[in-house]
Amino acid sequence: MPSYSSASPYYKTSQTQGYLDVSTFRNISNQTDDIEFEISSRYQNRPDLLAYDLYSDSNLWWVFAVRNKSVIKDPIYDMQAGTKIFLPKLSTLRTELGI
Repeated sequence: MPSYSSASPYYKTSQTQGYLDVSTFRNISNQTDDIEFEISSRYQNRPDLLAYDLYSDSNLWWVFAVRNKSVIKDPIYDMQAGTKIFLPKLSTLRTELGI
């Protein structure tokens, strides 16, 4: 049975007989020091690129959707230039995700 790293969006999703169950997303709490960010054309539809530039890990692409649930429903196509989102700091991710 595969196991997922603590940076994976599937880390807390249960697995049975090699199949993933319904996704259980991890929480990333709102912090007062989160950075408000306007998505530029460079990051449009590219949460992986933004994650790499911010955290040096493109596998953390999913944190933007989890942190901005009211703005980003689709983690790829809702990443549109001009959209304002909040970015958690790496220290927050280390604490909450154990990375």
